[in-house]
Amino acid sequence: MAGILFIISAPSGSGKSTLVAKLRDLVPNLEFSISYTTRPPRGSERNGFEYNFVIREEFEEMIERDAFLEHAEVFGNYYGTACHFLEDAERDGKDLLLDIDVQGAEQLRHRATGAVSIFVLPPGKETLEQRLRKRSQAEHVMDERIILRRLEKAREELCRYPDYDYILVNDKLDEAVDELEAIVWSERLDRGSPDSREITQIDAWRYHQLAERCRRGKNGRMDPVLKSFAID
Repeated sequence: MAGILFIISAPSGSGKSTLVAKLRDLVPNLEFSISYTTRPPRGSERNGFEYNFVIREEFEEMIERDAFLEHAEVFGNYYGTACHFLEDAERDGKDLLLDIDVQGAEQLRHRATGAVSIFVLPPGKETLEQRLRKRSQAEHVMDERIILRRLEKAREELCRYPDYDYILVNDKLDEAVDELEAIVWSERLDRGSPDSREITQIDAWRYHQLAERCRRGKNGRMDPVLKSFAID
């Protein structure tokens, strides 16, 4: 049987990469798509691990070949998911996790029926701004206009949260990891995935309870986050 496609999105600086890394350590048989990008590596990032780093001309040639499930340009850099990741997962009957922005998620919703979409919120605007400033310092880019532009971009993305199946708030890392893991197992249980056969009834109940509180419109923890960004 074909695996489940999980889409996870979040504004830059929300801690999504950390969540994904921890999830991959906890959940078996979950393939991860390594996106292509034209932006330069940051810090200790390595080609083929965090991203596939390519030059702009190569990325545009892949667009011409229709080699991407989705792609978008963000702050002057391309990001995209190659089609072969989904094809490989479907062939092997494995679940696939895509770490993509809201533009890519919208494209995929039209191409992949049955996908499970998850949106990660930062703890609040102040915390996100601190993280973005710290990242800019690490990148030696201290232009105030860039910080403000990224914050505005984050607000625009946060306004898209109703498009997603699950919403979780990354204010406490351990809790957010538990919720993310629960969403994956809950979906596997509901769809009769072979990976869920060894799950006990107690664990199944716990996973369903955790996942349900992250269902769209049921997570009251997101209200103060949205308020901090002046989103109704």
